[in-house]
Amino acid sequence: MEHLKMQSPDIVSENMAYIAQRWPECLTEEKDENGKLRQVIDFDKLRQMLSSDATGEGQERYQFTWPDKRHAIRLANTPTTDTLRPCREDSIDFDNTQNLYIEGDNLEVLKLLRESYLGKVKMIYIDPPYNTGGDFVYKDNFIKKNSDYAEISGAYDEEGNQVVEEFEKNTDSNGRFHTDWLNMIYPRLKVARDLLTEDGVIFISIDDNEQKNLKNVCDEVFGGKNFVAQLIWERAYSPKNDAKFISNSHDYIMMFAKNIESFTIGRLERTAEANARYSNPDNDPRGVWKASDMSVKTYNAACDYPITTPSGKIVEPPAARCWSLSRNAFRERLADNRIWFGPNGDSTPAIKRFLSELKYDGMAPTSILFYKEVGHSQEGAKEVTALFEDKGVFDGPKPVRLLRRLMTLANLKDESIVLDFFSGSATTAHALMQNNADKKKRCKFICVQLSEDTPEQSPARKAGFTTIPDIAKERIRRAGKKIEEEHPDRKVDTGFRVLKLDSTNMENVFYTPAETTEQTLFADNIKPDRTDEDLLFQVMMELGIALSDKIGKAEIAGKTVWNVGQGYLMACFEPNVTEETITAIAKQQPQYFVIADRSMASDNVADNFEQLFEEYSPTTIRKIL
Repeated sequence: MEHLKMQSPDIVSENMAYIAQRWPECLTEEKDENGKLRQVIDFDKLRQMLSSDATGEGQERYQFTWPDKRHAIRLANTPTTDTLRPCREDSIDFDNTQNLYIEGDNLEVLKLLRESYLGKVKMIYIDPPYNTGGDFVYKDNFIKKNSDYAEISGAYDEEGNQVVEEFEKNTDSNGRFHTDWLNMIYPRLKVARDLLTEDGVIFISIDDNEQKNLKNVCDEVFGGKNFVAQLIWERAYSPKNDAKFISNSHDYIMMFAKNIESFTIGRLERTAEANARYSNPDNDPRGVWKASDMSVKTYNAACDYPITTPSGKIVEPPAARCWSLSRNAFRERLADNRIWFGPNGDSTPAIKRFLSELKYDGMAPTSILFYKEVGHSQEGAKEVTALFEDKGVFDGPKPVRLLRRLMTLANLKDESIVLDFFSGSATTAHALMQNNADKKKRCKFICVQLSEDTPEQSPARKAGFTTIPDIAKERIRRAGKKIEEEHPDRKVDTGFRVLKLDSTNMENVFYTPAETTEQTLFADNIKPDRTDEDLLFQVMMELGIALSDKIGKAEIAGKTVWNVGQGYLMACFEPNVTEETITAIAKQQPQYFVIADRSMASDNVADNFEQLFEEYSPTTIRKIL
């Protein structure tokens, strides 16, 4: 019987194991702070193995760095022992929905998602803090809500009395202004990259404060070759006359592919205006076409020749230009009725481009996202207030049309997963549900949001919303209801399964061979406030099972047995499980079976556990919680 690890993957250990297997000579030993020997990598030898031209210490080279960068890298690789606990009371259609809403620090959540969603997310969109000088509070390794920051920074004493007037924000007078922001964003992007499919893409909203740094970070995390575009969103439709210098009317959206060789851009639907440029004045059986200039700037003597029009007029290429076709190519196109000389046959020749022969369906997207096409910031605000009876409960939400445009560019498939780990008011969830309804897709969303408090005197607090997730969940509920009313003939998944980040379910998290004894093997090591469903979700994460998978339960030999993915995983956490129950479960031959230490009814059950499975289901992978 093998114990579950009850933590996210240890990326450093996995990398070291790979190096040990591939280059064993690059491993050595050193003493730790307690004088014990530990295995470490000899990076000098590793550099020699990887390149004959390895860069030495202190040599100048192109690089992007900042104070604490090593710490940020370690944060991305450090495993977490936290877990996600289901919250049925906040969820909508918990048992059937494929959508997830997760409350908690997004770095820890991303680490927990790494096993279940490794290489499965088609699109990521995030709208992180822009670092305007007061939009986030940062401490050590994660974003904190105000109350948490006050506690860890010593702003309040043990009795809750305020020690200083207010906590310190990341203002531009802070000497670590950019460093703190980089330390926040880097590990999150590092982990998020692992979740993308090979043809996946990430979009990141930003403004001028950290645009340059974000591009550098993304070049490092995703690779400069995978840069797709820096989109410019026209977020304002009129200038601000009180601007000191320039009225800023735009934000940026950084766009990177996981692997640009695998990524295919989604193209825009053709508009009536675009199609109006095509006609068929000569009744060509191939359909509508438009005339394209036959001359080019790049001069080629072989393409510089006179052409006689049907009317007998002789025309030459324009000055300093030549034709785009050689003589032979021109004659071939002329014979195929692909050259147009105008209605009277005396115009400069042009090439007929047929709408039916365009290389791509749809229109090529442009790098500028005009507000007339994708909405502006006020439109985003109006969408939220309309759902909340004209109450302004959230500042600065993105418009639904903007997110839908990005979903088009991402080229979502029918059941693609879209992740937003700075989800705010949940515009991404709203937009995806609307997109599914309009385009008859079944894409799924995962939204992650820190449980950040709403300001005390804010309209949101007065309306009864104490945290940002409270607003977001209610928005999804209301938007989903509205979409269902507008599309009664379509089955749209407007539900969501709520999960909340919490500490591990286990009293003793780690097991080593030296520590595992007969006493610890069957100890009740589960925290008393945790439910069987809490345990089930922690098991699902460790085994890499999607957290939206169908969950059922049944009575087997008098015990409640959980069934995930129609027999893929079966689990039992009840006490006093007998050989009868074990036998009945084994006969169903699940892929995985997990049982809690405390569940074994006796030593005999524990002794015969493996034997029973070997007899009835030898291929089942058995784990102990």
